Amino acid sequence: MAAMPDDAIELISSLSLFADLGGPQLEAISHIFEETTFAPGQRILRQGITGSNFYVVVEGEASVKIDGEERASIGRGDFFGEMSLLLSGAPTADVTARTPLRCLVLAGPDLHGFLDKHPTVMYRMLVAMARRLSAANQRAG
Repeated sequence: MAAMPDDAIELISSLSLFADLGGPQLEAISHIFEETTFAPGQRILRQGITGSNFYVVVEGEASVKIDGEERASIGRGDFFGEMSLLLSGAPTADVTARTPLRCLVLAGPDLHGFLDKHPTVMYRMLVAMARRLSAANQRAG
């Protein structure tokens, strides 16, 4: 993983998860998130195996599969890895890079404290998770 690029604050502010944050908060985030990339076909999370990080997609696409069945495609501004961290369990899905994938990464143990300090991010995350649940329920019905 690499340190955030020089344009990190502009990059972070362009992602919907962080849209409500001001300059000082964006600056702080640029110091606690790192940037990493994944090659097409590289698996980032494995269903049933412990996940350890929280990821926010900056560029590229990834597929989300549960029990080998594709359930979703994720791209810029989407995030993943939070479920296993919040529930202290193994990931419930495989996440695999479909294209070159660039992500902001927060170490799993830091997620709780980060969300405590940034309730607007926590709220946006909650809304996105509720949308995912609703979409999953519609598919199941």
